[in-house]
Amino acid sequence: MNGENWSHLVGNISNLLAPSMAKDHPNLPVVKAEGCYYYGVDGKEYLDFTSGIAVENVGHRHPKVVQAIKDSADHLVHGPSGVIIYESILRLADELGKITPGNLDCFFFANSGTEAIEGAIKLAKYVTRRPYVVSFTGCFHGRSMGALSVSTSKSKYRKFQQPSWLTYQLPYADERDCPFGEDPEEYFPRKLEKDAETLFKHQVDPEEVACMIIEPVLGEGGYIIPPKKWLQKIREICDRHGILLIFDEVQTGFGRTGEWFAAQAFDVVPDIMAIAKGIAAGLPLSATAASKELMEKWPLGAHGTTFGGNPIACSAALASLEVLKTENLLENAKQMGEYALKKLHDLKAEHPAIGSVRGLGLMIGIEIIDPQTGKPDGNAVMDILNSSLDKGVLFYLCGNSGEVIRMIPPLVVTKEQIDQGLKVLEEVLTEHEAVVSKS
Repeated sequence: MNGENWSHLVGNISNLLAPSMAKDHPNLPVVKAEGCYYYGVDGKEYLDFTSGIAVENVGHRHPKVVQAIKDSADHLVHGPSGVIIYESILRLADELGKITPGNLDCFFFANSGTEAIEGAIKLAKYVTRRPYVVSFTGCFHGRSMGALSVSTSKSKYRKFQQPSWLTYQLPYADERDCPFGEDPEEYFPRKLEKDAETLFKHQVDPEEVACMIIEPVLGEGGYIIPPKKWLQKIREICDRHGILLIFDEVQTGFGRTGEWFAAQAFDVVPDIMAIAKGIAAGLPLSATAASKELMEKWPLGAHGTTFGGNPIACSAALASLEVLKTENLLENAKQMGEYALKKLHDLKAEHPAIGSVRGLGLMIGIEIIDPQTGKPDGNAVMDILNSSLDKGVLFYLCGNSGEVIRMIPPLVVTKEQIDQGLKVLEEVLTEHEAVVSKS
């Protein structure tokens, strides 16, 4: 495949595709992907530090995944689960149950992270017979109406949508907001108790709250890593009031944080979990995970899907799980994440445009600020991303004002590739700061 037959269409993107998606960064025309690289229509090789937005955890087009897709297509392309049943979906459910935290061993398969969130909220409301949901400010859970009602990473996602009023928010724990001299592991759990008490006294009785939903590591909202004891306090509050706890592990799952799921990194077992992205190495697949006890309370027809749990996608997921295990990619995520963070902290010491660096495994955020004001600088991030792309490295952005660079390479990434990518970032930061100092 090459770009000769379609490259003339690139300049017409916004007329062919909905601008709400087509105007995203950077619209890089590619003809192929392999491992940690994209290959452009322009003939250039691009180091991918986005993993297709935390999807290609085993690398682009891993040979075992590609072969599993081909083998599956020889037998079955579509299977409306329940109308028929097939091996790959049963085997996948069995294998997932071996790596999910606690007793989350029963699965409803869907196609996207948003669908997994919708399923999780529906399950919680059905089981508890309670109407309200509590989410956390800054979290992103998707853009369909149910998921949007608990998404607060950016107000623009909710504009003109009037998402459900049956939701309330509590503040997410950001260690940058910890008062000087306080221990975040002690301060934020204490603050959460007060915030929850105020919410329950003045806005919603806890006996009417079906669930709390949270990203254990803030994703699109800025790659914020909360204190461990704060997440454990959320679990405690939920248990106290009979509230179900939902973890949105769409972005943090399948080794991204160095554990199978972030729940295991924080020693917290949720009641329900939404998983997607890295589950099937690029094929559309997601799951709402819960215990059999909870799932059994959901009767036939209470939730359904036509395409969820597609047999080819399930086969790709099985192959991806095998690769993650046999190639020790969770351990590689830990080691390469620590290596990258150390190098980034060294960069921060030399570059005043870096406000903070934070990460868990290979889920790393690099905050960019105006060196003179110290304020987040989303415009600078776009300049840095574009210049990095010109030099052959693809990063992505996040944060409320787009002020954070996401560094989320495939879990197969090597030290040499991290060095390559961060060398480019250093060059671009130097150029950026030189321009800023002259202005």
